[in-house]
Amino acid sequence: MKRFLIGASSALILTGCGASIDDLVAYTQQVKSNIQVSIEPYPEFKQVENVEYTASTIRSPFRRASQEVQSVQIAATENCAQPDRTRNREKLERFGLDALQMSGVLTIGGQRYALIKANDGSLHRVTVGNYLGLFHGKVIEITNTEVKIREMLPDGAGCWQEKQATLGMSAAGDNNNV
Repeated sequence: MKRFLIGASSALILTGCGASIDDLVAYTQQVKSNIQVSIEPYPEFKQVENVEYTASTIRSPFRRASQEVQSVQIAATENCAQPDRTRNREKLERFGLDALQMSGVLTIGGQRYALIKANDGSLHRVTVGNYLGLFHGKVIEITNTEVKIREMLPDGAGCWQEKQATLGMSAAGDNNNV
């Protein structure tokens, strides 16, 4: 009997806890009726005329170029200076002179070498006759304080002009070009 009374009283208490949300529903409907939603229509897009691709005889711009590198033949003007294009390029020819710095001098077996530091942190050993720089720069003399280089610069008319430059023991980018 005790259980029955506890159960009945609990049921009465719980039914009295029910919330009345009629006023909330009425307010929500009032707000919805007062608000006017204005959505802009989608813009009209012009119909674009299809164009047929007529350059089918050349490489498609959507495909990668073939790995074959076509060598460019530059007409050499006779009786003017030309760099030797048949020789193999050396490692330091990937860097401009402003990206190279002389770090010291080394003599091994009577042969004098200059130590050249590139801006990527690598250290290289060069001697007279080695090439460096972007313009076919050939090392012509090594002293205790500098490396003298003869560069070949194109003049735009098929010939090349010789220019002398020096690479000294200074901070990278402070090279004295003569």
